[in-house]
Amino acid sequence: MPKRAQKEEAVETGQQQAEPVRKKTKRGGGKAADEAVKDGEAPAAAAAFEDTPDNVLTGDGKQSNLKITSWNVDGLRAWVKKNSLEWVTAETPDIICLQETKCEEKQLPTDVKDMTEYPHQYWSSSRDKGGYSGVGMLCKIKPLDVTFGIGVEEHDNEGRVITAEFNKYFLVTVYVPNSGRGLVRLDYRKTWDVDFLAYIKGLESKKPVILCGDLNVAHQEIDLKNPKTNKKSAGFTADERQGFGNVLAEGFIDSYRHLYPDTCHAYTFWTYLGNCRAKNVGWRLDYFVLSKALLPHLCDSKIRCKALGSDHCPITLLMAM
Repeated sequence: MPKRAQKEEAVETGQQQAEPVRKKTKRGGGKAADEAVKDGEAPAAAAAFEDTPDNVLTGDGKQSNLKITSWNVDGLRAWVKKNSLEWVTAETPDIICLQETKCEEKQLPTDVKDMTEYPHQYWSSSRDKGGYSGVGMLCKIKPLDVTFGIGVEEHDNEGRVITAEFNKYFLVTVYVPNSGRGLVRLDYRKTWDVDFLAYIKGLESKKPVILCGDLNVAHQEIDLKNPKTNKKSAGFTADERQGFGNVLAEGFIDSYRHLYPDTCHAYTFWTYLGNCRAKNVGWRLDYFVLSKALLPHLCDSKIRCKALGSDHCPITLLMAM
């Protein structure tokens, strides 16, 4: 990979710091220890999180009839090679939304294009940078309409948003820009947050919205393992957290926290460094966000933490529509 491409890739995907990295002594050699440190303390046993059985009923007893899965695949072609489609087949979502595909439509793996259970496939990729960003949406039922981007050229060149209109709702899948190492894109991210909120509010004025994807923010301290040491890290700055807070202030609902307000150690991203996934030193960056009008239809919002294939795990939403 050219040096420039490597740099761009690092800015996009390599920013989150799991924890301070402890250097080895000269006797040990090497540049950094593999073990993660929790806010300056010695490593402890992995904090457990359990993906409990799905709740398939609403509060008033309606049966779930819509399952949507969202997954940041960290490169679609590599994800397919890790047998991830077998997991999708077992999960059987009605719609699957993918982020960070790093893949133009002409480069799609045959195994994905040939998924007969998902005949309606929609893809968006970066216009300017190959192997960067990108989102996809695969549907069993054809949407009424599909659009790409949010109508702001500055943002839409990066292939980050697909919106599908269905009878009772809009579904938006998004890969939110990362503020990058050293927060080099934080100002851009703040602009994005304002423009994207205006976009989903515009949709909601027509019908309710289901928003899913990698939002590149851990909203509360409960949403990452080491909040104290990451307050200046991309994904946990005050500005980014406020940006997501503004979405909630407009009446949208973080479906997972609505159902599980006090559940700890519930993460969807783990850096590959330091064996963080095995230790569950992670971040919750992937969300299903709902218009408040859809709350009576909500059955469950799940984190499929055992599914491998990426540095993120999939999340699944169950609705009775």
